[in-house]
Amino acid sequence: MLSTTPRTSLGRSKERGRTDRADLYAVLDAGLICHLGVVVDGSPMVVPTGYGRVGDTLYLHGSTGTRSLRAAGEVCVTVTHVDGIVLARSAFHHSVNYRSAMIYGTARVVDDPDERWEGLRALTEHLAPGQWDTVRLPDKKELAGTTVIALSLAEASVKVRQGPPNDDDEDYALPVWAGVLPLRVSWGTPEPDPRLAPGIPMPSHIAERGAPAAR
Repeated sequence: MLSTTPRTSLGRSKERGRTDRADLYAVLDAGLICHLGVVVDGSPMVVPTGYGRVGDTLYLHGSTGTRSLRAAGEVCVTVTHVDGIVLARSAFHHSVNYRSAMIYGTARVVDDPDERWEGLRALTEHLAPGQWDTVRLPDKKELAGTTVIALSLAEASVKVRQGPPNDDDEDYALPVWAGVLPLRVSWGTPEPDPRLAPGIPMPSHIAERGAPAAR
């Protein structure tokens, strides 16, 4: 079950809340980019960034000079999927079908070499499953220039909205079209690097994920 704290308790639309930890994992695992909220020099900063999950820990990374990572302490991370636009009969009741997760906690810089390696692997594999075992892995210089932070998933909330619009009873008789305009996200055809050496085949984990035309 997900935690219930003053920060994760829903104030509005409580019926959209999800309490199963599996729902949190599903939202995170289906996403590619999260938004990291931190306070830098007294001002809020929200940074879009990649992430990876290992069990109940979220890993993020960046350059050692990245201000948002240097300032990381108490943070808020969000991941959102837009599944459709909900078109109601009244302007007031228009909405969005979505899945979202919000995680609060104290981020820590990962110093342990083995955990840093595991975190970087999780980040790479989250974006492109199978890629870690295909490419050149980070060398000592690259590792020295990279900061990895970890955030526990202990304090988190999940909200989901699905279904048609919820109009006022008197508005259902209006001669206005209402419904949902679904939004789908799909991979396109992989585009080879112009400097790719001749004869290098596309890895199966890329070809299988790309559009059918690429296979």
